[in-house]
Amino acid sequence: MAKSKQTRALRSPRRQSRSKKSILYPLDAAYEQAGLTVPKAKEVSPREIPFPYRSLLVHENDMTLTLERHFGGRVVLRTLSAVLNKNWYMRRVLLVQDYTGRPVEMGAIRLRLEAFTTRVRAQIERNQIPLGRILRDSDVDFKSQPRAFLSLEPNSEMMGVFWMREARTLYGRQTELYKSGNKIGDIVEILPLV
Repeated sequence: MAKSKQTRALRSPRRQSRSKKSILYPLDAAYEQAGLTVPKAKEVSPREIPFPYRSLLVHENDMTLTLERHFGGRVVLRTLSAVLNKNWYMRRVLLVQDYTGRPVEMGAIRLRLEAFTTRVRAQIERNQIPLGRILRDSDVDFKSQPRAFLSLEPNSEMMGVFWMREARTLYGRQTELYKSGNKIGDIVEILPLV
């Protein structure tokens, strides 16, 4: 999709103090921006997450590579929304299996773009390649650090993108992204039924 059709000025959905962000931030901000109902979520301990979700979520690796290893093939990016505000970029995406189109993750990320080279920044803004692959292929030294794990009740929009017939508990994580020891982003990653 063309950037000009997806990117628009960021309206502040609800200002939250940095220390009091919700368990779904930045996914909740992307939903509010789109006028969609935010799913109900609660924080859970890693021990409360059943397998195989636990092995897919409880680690410090990038999610793109983890999903590709689990599902046995490349995942591709489908952008659901993107917002650019000066040096901050927020997008909500669906990662799907390249060979089947089956959804394997919904993610929302808010990134500080000035942390990247012009080339990497341009690749991110093009919305064609999963972030983990861009960073790995560009030799960016980064770290994904899970901040919280969660269970949630999907809303109707999430059920649709995950091909769900009935609401069932989903699991995910809220992660902070670091480069050279500096925080450069917030991520929420939600897995469909596995």
